[in-house]
Amino acid sequence: MSLLRPRSPSAGGRTVDRDRPAPTAPGAPPTGPAAWARDLAMGIRFAAGSGREGWIRTALTATGVALGVAVLLLGASVPGVLDTLHGREKARENLGQAHPPRAADDTLRYASADTVFHGTPIRGRLVRPDGAHPPVPPGVDRLPGPGRMLVSPALKKLLDSPRAGLLRQRLDYRVAGTIGDAGLLGPGELTYVARPVTLAAADGYRIDHFGKDWNPPPMRAPIVLLVIMTCVALLTPVMVFIGTSVRFGNERRERRLAAIRLVGADVRTTRRIAAGEVLFGSLLGLALGGALFLAGRQLAPVVTLWDVNVFPSDVAPGPLAAALIAVLVPAAAVLMTLFAQRGVTVEPLGVVRHRPPVRRRLWWRVALPAVGALVLVPLSRERPWTDTPLHTLGLATGAMLLLLGVTTLLPWLVQAVVGRLHRGPVSWQLAIRRLQLSSGSATRAVSGITVAVAGAIAIHMLMTGMQAGYTRAYAESGKEPRISLWANATDWPQAQRALTALRATPGVTAARGTVDALVGPLPHPPGRPEDAARTTVTVASCAELRTLARLGSCHDGSVFVTASGREGAVAPGATLDLNPPGDAYEAVRPHPWTVPRTARTVPLLAHRPSPDRVVYDLLVTPSALDVGKLNGPTTEFQVVFDRSTPDAVEHIRNTAARIDPTMNEVSAVDNPHDAQYASILDGLFAGAVVTLLLIGSGLIISTVEQLHERRRLLSALDAHGTRRATLGWSVLWQTAVPVVLGLGLALGTGLALGALVLTMIDSAVTVNWPVVAGITGIGGAVILFVTALSLPPLWRMMRPDGLRTE
Repeated sequence: MSLLRPRSPSAGGRTVDRDRPAPTAPGAPPTGPAAWARDLAMGIRFAAGSGREGWIRTALTATGVALGVAVLLLGASVPGVLDTLHGREKARENLGQAHPPRAADDTLRYASADTVFHGTPIRGRLVRPDGAHPPVPPGVDRLPGPGRMLVSPALKKLLDSPRAGLLRQRLDYRVAGTIGDAGLLGPGELTYVARPVTLAAADGYRIDHFGKDWNPPPMRAPIVLLVIMTCVALLTPVMVFIGTSVRFGNERRERRLAAIRLVGADVRTTRRIAAGEVLFGSLLGLALGGALFLAGRQLAPVVTLWDVNVFPSDVAPGPLAAALIAVLVPAAAVLMTLFAQRGVTVEPLGVVRHRPPVRRRLWWRVALPAVGALVLVPLSRERPWTDTPLHTLGLATGAMLLLLGVTTLLPWLVQAVVGRLHRGPVSWQLAIRRLQLSSGSATRAVSGITVAVAGAIAIHMLMTGMQAGYTRAYAESGKEPRISLWANATDWPQAQRALTALRATPGVTAARGTVDALVGPLPHPPGRPEDAARTTVTVASCAELRTLARLGSCHDGSVFVTASGREGAVAPGATLDLNPPGDAYEAVRPHPWTVPRTARTVPLLAHRPSPDRVVYDLLVTPSALDVGKLNGPTTEFQVVFDRSTPDAVEHIRNTAARIDPTMNEVSAVDNPHDAQYASILDGLFAGAVVTLLLIGSGLIISTVEQLHERRRLLSALDAHGTRRATLGWSVLWQTAVPVVLGLGLALGTGLALGALVLTMIDSAVTVNWPVVAGITGIGGAVILFVTALSLPPLWRMMRPDGLRTE
């Protein structure tokens, strides 16, 4: 026997080795992962089998998590929706090939014939097969015959309606069938594929397949800012709301954990059991959120943003994003619960919170929004603001920090304010004293309101500023009721016939037109031909040219050089190439033409600036220059109409379609942005209302639980003769003070964030005060809503039998 290993006597005279671990008893409790699994399972059983009150708490937690999950799944679906839209557009389009094929059995001539009807755009494509086996776009089995067209279901429904009489005249084709879903961006898209009897070579181009590589143009800065801010404003309240939802019923849960401690459980076990209860509610909310998302995406065809809607199947998150949401949401719920339990000591006979009360420090709460503002201020000074990954990350980070700063500042603000409030009626003092003792649960519920209101105000400011900018632009360019049209030209007589038809259109008061083209210098300058300065040549009658410049005497055959003073201007006697090459690889035969030395220099008339205003360098009458020798000439029409004539704009569009179905329109007649932004703003307002009501429901649960904790005190007050109205008012003040402070903080934060974002797009800071007042007023209505629903439980608890004890 070793002397280094002492032995101790046992009851039976045997010795026991102190260094050898004792054998585990067969019924010993598990440890490690097995203990976690056991305690989580016990928490799940408590959540699922604790009666009506337990199911109410679980249902509220599941509802909050479900709404958050549905929003997260919707946000994760946005990239997939955009990819699907771009993929459908690529598959059905061919914008022209660098080397057009020759006419063959498998080619067709293709042209765009878009139009607008009462402000709604309609996509149109014209086709003319060269042979018996032409390419076919997706969603179409075979191309329509001459004089026929295939339409989308939405366009067919519109054409069959009584209000589409003028549109039926414009689309003068016989409907031969509908386009399948594969050829549509969404179920509500208005589009058609028509085969006119003739399709001139100048009005289209030849292709041999569909699915040409096509990259969508980059979104403009205001749209990028709107998308980023919408995502931040939606996701930030969702995170706060999920964090609040998992703490519904926290007080009763802790009382049950105290009972479990009484029968021998340790603190770690109670925390794991609490995590199990929340895990059950979050898993239930995860499943409910998935079902809510699947049901909600069926409404996708009803929602139209910027004239685009999508099929329900297109709204689907990526597999990785869905897996992350399924894992992170329950994990975050468990971690939040464990973090919240750190400030609570569950003892066998009760719950002790926060041991000594700790005064909330201000510096780190101010640091969060301050860092967000420091990130956003440099971005607001960018001129112009560009969509780069660094700017996008900075905007999203700064906006989220600023909004989350509201949640960190609110607890300090509530504590600082209520700590200085002492005087007042009894109901006021009861409420303030309660907030002084414990304001955490009230501020947690109100923080969701503050973030939602601040985000909604910022988004409304951004969209109101963008809408005001569009309205000002349309009002400026639409002061004169005028429509600009342009199409390919072949000769001047064709333009004259078009002018005659336009002037005979109902509602037209004036119409003028010119044939414009770009020509180059001869001899060609060295270097790349496409970099050479171009000269704008305008062919028109003397009457038309007088609307452009001060001509003096003019007759058919006159040529005028304008004093434009820009690069490309020419002088009398200069030699020009009417058929300049587009690039160094294009071999074209030059068409030389010399500007007559008798050409006079004339000044252009001063016109109000507009997007379609052309700077003319050379004014030519028809007999002085053959339009057919120009390379790609276009006919430009300016049509002035009488607004008082019913459907004058639609009559003009019908005349343009009869002249040339491929004629393009540039006008400020229809402002689609007003309706688009108005619908989005209404949707955001409705979303803010729903969010506030849901957060109010959580505030009700928190208030009722606090009343239940104080039921002995309430019974004692009732026994001493305290009026019920006094206690009812105390509940009102207890709810109102955090909400009012939170709304004030949200108002300031939302206005600051909205102003910073508006400066990024160089827009005037515009505040829609009625909307701001409406959102703030609804937040105030939540106070009355919570108070009204808290009064019945308050009356039930104010009974003498509440003084009984065991």
